[in-house]
Amino acid sequence: MTAEQTRRIAYQGEPGANSHIVCKEHYPAMEALACASFEDVFAAVESGEADLAMIPIDNSIAGRVADIHHFLPDSGLHIVAEHFLRIRFSLMAVPGTSLEEIKTVHSHVHALGQCRKIIREHGLRPIISGDTAGAAREVAEAGDRTQAAISPPLAAEIYGLEVLADDVEDEDHNTTRFVVLSREYVEARPGNGPVVTSFIFNVRNLPAALYKALGGFATNGVNMTKLESYMVGGHFTATQFLAEVDGHPEDIGVRNALEELAFFTTDVKILGVYPADDFRA
Repeated sequence: MTAEQTRRIAYQGEPGANSHIVCKEHYPAMEALACASFEDVFAAVESGEADLAMIPIDNSIAGRVADIHHFLPDSGLHIVAEHFLRIRFSLMAVPGTSLEEIKTVHSHVHALGQCRKIIREHGLRPIISGDTAGAAREVAEAGDRTQAAISPPLAAEIYGLEVLADDVEDEDHNTTRFVVLSREYVEARPGNGPVVTSFIFNVRNLPAALYKALGGFATNGVNMTKLESYMVGGHFTATQFLAEVDGHPEDIGVRNALEELAFFTTDVKILGVYPADDFRA
């Protein structure tokens, strides 16, 4: 699926957010549709208001992105691509402001936690905002020279702020993985480069069911890159797993492993079979 075949791509956050940046980088011909919540993003694609959704799923520092697992299994949407973004934050303020004038810094709680060094260095008081780009908008609207925002560089451009310091994140490996969702199931072709297969399943209530279910991947030489568990319906005894493996379901090893998985699980559902991003290499 290419940008030319679609029209709108939805993302969570305000214009200038990291999700917006990924949309612009990989789907420049599409209109990026800002949504207030992940639920709104899923709804936009399900209703046809948007053609695709750009959803963050993992971060190298913060781990998995909360709430996504609540929407993905039952959404009816499919993963058709993945993209990785090196997360960069800038300290920005009203034009003409100096670092010495700043007293408070505004951003999303995760961004504040990932930029502790510059906050400590300048003795700033962190103020939690709902969104990194939204923090930049709020600072611009306030026009207060004692306020600054920690936001992606694109936000400074959009909201007319001046960047006082670039790359203020504490770790230079801060990277977020995004997946692209579509109403249409688009499967990567086998034998056309590295592929990722994402799926969910519930284990049967049998002794060592998970061990037996996963054994087929080991014996068939399939590399499992993700395995996460979630409670289902508030029951501690009902566990759903989200898994990802290297390879295509038509590859003999993956095919055999998925067949073995079915013996010890229920509700196996393929979420997507899509090209592996070059970042993985």
